[in-house]
Amino acid sequence: MNAAVLEGVNLPLQLKSVDAPSISDREALVKLHAAALNHRDLWIQKGQYAGLKFPIILGSDGAGVVVECADASWIGKDVVINPSLDWGERETAQQKSFRILGLPDNGTFAEFVKVPIQNLCEKPKHLSWTEAAALPLAGLTAYRALFSRAGLKPKEKVLITGIGGGVALFGLQFALAIGADVWVTSGSDDKIAKAIALGAKGGANYNDANWDSELKSVGFDVILDSAGGDGFLKLIELAAMGGRIVFVGATKGAPSSLPMTRVFWKQLSILGSTMGSPKDFSQMLDLVNAKRIVPIVSDVLSLSAAEQGLRKMDGAAQFGKIVLQII
Repeated sequence: MNAAVLEGVNLPLQLKSVDAPSISDREALVKLHAAALNHRDLWIQKGQYAGLKFPIILGSDGAGVVVECADASWIGKDVVINPSLDWGERETAQQKSFRILGLPDNGTFAEFVKVPIQNLCEKPKHLSWTEAAALPLAGLTAYRALFSRAGLKPKEKVLITGIGGGVALFGLQFALAIGADVWVTSGSDDKIAKAIALGAKGGANYNDANWDSELKSVGFDVILDSAGGDGFLKLIELAAMGGRIVFVGATKGAPSSLPMTRVFWKQLSILGSTMGSPKDFSQMLDLVNAKRIVPIVSDVLSLSAAEQGLRKMDGAAQFGKIVLQII
C-alpha cells in the first residue's frame, strides 16, 4: 500500500510503498477514503513529542470502509475512527496504557489502517468522506473540554482562543449548536471575521497590546484555551465569577505566575483536558448527527502532498482542517 512515512525528526514526509497491516481477531482493517492532519503530527515531525519512534506512519484522523474484521457485521460499513486508543474504564481520566493513533501505532496517512474493533463508529451520513475524516481528534478534544470537563450549558458565554485551528473551530460549532454565545481570539482579523460569519458574537486580535480590554465587559462562563503562556493570566481576568477555564494544550508554555488570590476569590475552576473517552466520542457523534454539524475543511490534498499540508499548518495559514483525500 502507499503511505506517507516519517523517517526521523525534521525530515519530510515521503510517499512510500509499505506492507498493508495484518490484523488480530480484536482488530479491523479499514480502507481509508480520507485522513486529516493535526498539530500532533507536526510536533512529532519536529521531535516535540514523547515516545518518538521511526519510521512511523502519522495520522490520527480517518474515515473509510471496513474490509476485514472478525466481527462480520462491520465488514462493508462506512466508518469514522476514534483515535483515542485504550482509554480505560474511568471517565475522569485515561489509564496509563492510553495512546493516540499515529504514534506509537501506525496511523491514517495510508491506504489502509488497522484499529481495535471498539474504535470503529458509523460515519455520520450527512458528511462527505473528507468532512468525516476532519472530525475525530479535534472534535473529540473540543467536546470533552467543553461538555465533560467544563459542563457548558445553553445561553452561557464562551471565549475560544486561537480560532482557525481544528479544536477551536469545533468548540465554536459545538457551543453554538447548543445555544451558547461565543466570542473568539486570533492573531488574524480575517479569521475573526470568518468566525463571526459562522455565528460568533465578536472577537479580539491577541497581537494587539490591550486585546483583552475589548472583552472585559462580557464575563465568560467558559473559556477554552490551547496556548497557555502569560496570555493565560488575562483569561483569569476575563472569566466571570464562578467561571471555568479549560485548556487542552500549552503551545506557549506555562504562565510565569499564577494569581492564586484571583482564582480563589473569583471561585474559578481551572481544568485540564486531553482527548476523550469512548463515551465522549459517542456523545460527540450524537451531537454532530442531531445538529447536522459539518466540519470546516480548509484544504483537500492528495496523500502525496501530506508534507505540503504540514508546512501549511506550520505557517498557521489554515482556517479549518487540512484533509488528505486517499481514494
